[in-house]
Amino acid sequence: MLNIKNLSISFLQNKKFEAAVDDVSFSLHQNEILGMVGESGSGKSITSLALLGLLPKGIARVDGTIFYNEENITTYSEKAFQKIRGRKIAMIFQEPMSSLNPTLTCGYQVAEILQQHTQLSKSEIYAAVIALFEKVKLPRATSIFKAYPHQISGGQKQRVMIAMAIACKPEILIADEPTTALDVTVQKEIILLLKELQLEYGMSILFITHDLALVSEIADRVVVMYKGSLVEQGSTKEVFLNPQKNYTKALINAKPNLERRLHTLPTVRDFIEETFDSSVYTKAERARFHEKIYQKSPLLEIRNLKKEFITKGAWFQKGEVVKAVNNVSFQIFEGETLGLVGESGCGKTTLGRTILHLEKATSGQVLFEGIDITKLSKTGLKKLRKDIQIIFQDPFSSLNPRITVGNTILEPMKVHGILSNNKERITYVLDLLKKVGLEEEHFNRYPHEFSGGQRQRIGIARTIALQPKLIICDESVSALDVSVQAQVLNLLNALKATFNFTYIFISHDLSVVKYMSDQLVVMNQGEIEEIGDADVIYKAPKTRYTKTLIASIPKGI
Repeated sequence: MLNIKNLSISFLQNKKFEAAVDDVSFSLHQNEILGMVGESGSGKSITSLALLGLLPKGIARVDGTIFYNEENITTYSEKAFQKIRGRKIAMIFQEPMSSLNPTLTCGYQVAEILQQHTQLSKSEIYAAVIALFEKVKLPRATSIFKAYPHQISGGQKQRVMIAMAIACKPEILIADEPTTALDVTVQKEIILLLKELQLEYGMSILFITHDLALVSEIADRVVVMYKGSLVEQGSTKEVFLNPQKNYTKALINAKPNLERRLHTLPTVRDFIEETFDSSVYTKAERARFHEKIYQKSPLLEIRNLKKEFITKGAWFQKGEVVKAVNNVSFQIFEGETLGLVGESGCGKTTLGRTILHLEKATSGQVLFEGIDITKLSKTGLKKLRKDIQIIFQDPFSSLNPRITVGNTILEPMKVHGILSNNKERITYVLDLLKKVGLEEEHFNRYPHEFSGGQRQRIGIARTIALQPKLIICDESVSALDVSVQAQVLNLLNALKATFNFTYIFISHDLSVVKYMSDQLVVMNQGEIEEIGDADVIYKAPKTRYTKTLIASIPKGI
């Protein structure tokens, strides 16, 4: 179906072309799923955009050939690409919220594709869109037709994108990180759905991701990209069971292993430089640590906590009460990491925000060092802010783009009176930047000058600058590549050992939560489904919901 030969892509920078993809060759066969893996910046998405003729004209230069059905499409005009784009070769983009138009209904956006590429009447198009929504297993297809993107969940938005992509029954479907921000259960549903559709329509799929374990669940063959070059390719089984390159080995091993817990996760650099420490954090070590921390009084105790929201009702009608957090109770001890897992909408983030007092509790108690913080005055709350901090999911939106990194970290230190003068604070911040794996010269740079992983390190530096006792990590590694994720998790564990931090680690990635956690809380629809030692719950989950979550984790071959 597709035959890419010696593909090189370069972009115009400072009046000269810089290579982003260099001499890449691979093929996609009929009725095949090909996995394309690699970190951000490896050239995966750029290659896929070249296949659709979506690279910016004048700025991007494409050399080599892309044969689609034995025809060289690199010579196509924009008009020629429009005839095959969406009809013969379709794409599911990574972020459905930014890919869907927020001002148009979901149904209209799918109908547009059929209007452009078919001769169907208005009523036939409506019927076809409803059928597509049912095909991708969207609930209440007629309601979602009229709904706007913000009114449906992330998983449902992704299904709308899939419906749009398959509307014209394309021969090739490019899926660019289609499950990255989704819960494990929704991710599994999307993977199964893509497989079903591929079998039904006889499509060929190019599945792009940074997660090799996920690729093993869907792909027939795999190509591995690194820094714009293709470093390895072969059948999924061959690449997984007998990887030839250190980079491929690093990608496979960077994801936490569910069977054994290492002291540090391997990173790409460790494997390439062959400096990886493979020592295991033993059960005896873990037991000794737990014995030590559980002898003390809890640092934080949640008692019967409730947080309710009232939705807006229609004219003269009362809104509906939504129990976001319902009667939740647990304890966290100093030096412990408590993992908080569950699907989107289960109340994880609301619970975190209520503990921080960013949301006012409806009822119940949040006892921090024995004091009920739900009853604190504004002055008392300001003092508390120093001791309980948060690392946000998206470091870019939580950093002010107009303020340098150094001032971003200095600002809260000044507010809370950390150290006696500015000179001392600057020295402290420069040392902190090195502690989180950044350089002193980064002090005067702005957030846009850093990669995603570096921005997350800046967020961590800002959080720990106040020397807090409790840190809430809210999906703080979910948007990162597996190798960058491994670096950040190692950093969090190293900082915990150095400063004796206590973490509440919120995530939908269960393999990561198991690796990080001492105690685990599973939430479902605002309530605690299961609570206990992380290893015990993973080995012997008690409830059906927890069993489903664990069964959804991509295990690899």
